[in-house]
Amino acid sequence: MRFQYSSFSVILCVPALFAQVEPNAGKWRTWVLPSAAQVRLPAPPNASESAAEIQTLKSLIKESTPDVKAQIAYWDSGSPGYRWIQLGSQQLLAQNVAPTLYTRAMAMLSVAIYDATVAAWDSKFAYNRPRPSAPDAGIQALVSVSSNPSYPSEHAVAAGAASVVLAYLLPNMGETYADLAEEAARSRLYAGAAYPSDVTAGLQLGRQVGLMVIAHAQADGSTATFTGSFPPAPGLWSSATPVTPLAGNWTPWVLSSGSDFRLAPPPASGSPENDALVAGVKNFVRTNSSNHSAWFWQPSFAVPWLDALNREIFENHLDGNAPRAARAYALETIAQHDATIACWDTKYAYLEMRPSMADPSIVPLFANPQHPGFPSGHACASGSSAAVIGYLFPSDAQAFAAMAVDAGTSTFDAAIHNSFDVSQGLALGTKVGQAVVDRARTDGAP
Repeated sequence: MRFQYSSFSVILCVPALFAQVEPNAGKWRTWVLPSAAQVRLPAPPNASESAAEIQTLKSLIKESTPDVKAQIAYWDSGSPGYRWIQLGSQQLLAQNVAPTLYTRAMAMLSVAIYDATVAAWDSKFAYNRPRPSAPDAGIQALVSVSSNPSYPSEHAVAAGAASVVLAYLLPNMGETYADLAEEAARSRLYAGAAYPSDVTAGLQLGRQVGLMVIAHAQADGSTATFTGSFPPAPGLWSSATPVTPLAGNWTPWVLSSGSDFRLAPPPASGSPENDALVAGVKNFVRTNSSNHSAWFWQPSFAVPWLDALNREIFENHLDGNAPRAARAYALETIAQHDATIACWDTKYAYLEMRPSMADPSIVPLFANPQHPGFPSGHACASGSSAAVIGYLFPSDAQAFAAMAVDAGTSTFDAAIHNSFDVSQGLALGTKVGQAVVDRARTDGAP
């Protein structure tokens, strides 16, 4: 897979140098690194070596072609991690990975970018290397750059970390991601935004952190093999192809275990309470609006939340704040993954039947997912996302809470869940999201 850039002309303005961004971010709490200082880079090249690098930069800038300028614009869009989050999500969905594996992958990717970015900020302010334009006014950056130290390149750091993690998750595309990392890093040279040694060191640091995230993930229990079965049994969910039935045992990022917030059992099959819930699904009258909601959310509970987070990052101008944007991605994807682990713990603890399994006259809008009904996975993940993004952007917290209800309710609209599955899933997800928020309050980011 290769990525094509538009053939029309790309206009790159020459901006002024902005003020320093998050000078204390190198001290923020990390997820895998014991501390950012542990992986601090060696000192950057001295003044005479830097002068030679500037001549290299001038030559590269002169060689810029329309295709190169398109690459500069592509990789400069959003924060340094933006394109990598986008690419990772798109490919995971294209390969139709299970929701539990998707949330695991996105949390790994986001953590790698975040920890690598914090580590980059530690090295930046340990050495305070000026940007290439500082000693030579002949270097005119083609992109906006802060007055933060130049070494290492934050775009190269994000590229190194993301490409290593994505190659682990999607090994058939490892070479593609390695090439894209080189392209992303090189774009900063053609843009005049970084020294060659900034880029080289950034890729090295990012790859180092990426490997540490992989090592952490390899011990999370996700490779355990399921040897049991779920044969048909009265009043219980069954499936010959259960989706990741051991996911509730995986190691979360914030929770101590998937069972921390295990829900009380749902109404028993055949009980008056359960019969009423099934009847509620059966008697629901679908409308164009309810069908639209169901189909909107059906492909993935994650993509609309990433879209919402991206919108908030851009609207609040955090696309120019690499540490703050990376933190937002990490918190949101971790919340979804921990909530999904907790959801799967409850699902396989009780094996509640889907509504159409309890009453075959119910026809779902689309096929039942191959995991138990209680609680709704969409509701769990959405409740957690709403809690975290609402914390990060409190002026829109109410809208995110409503969005979570819509996501959960969409599964009732589709007749794959009853209303209790939805309400309890939202409650579980909100608890997990709040646990992530509690952790965020102690990470040193004001």
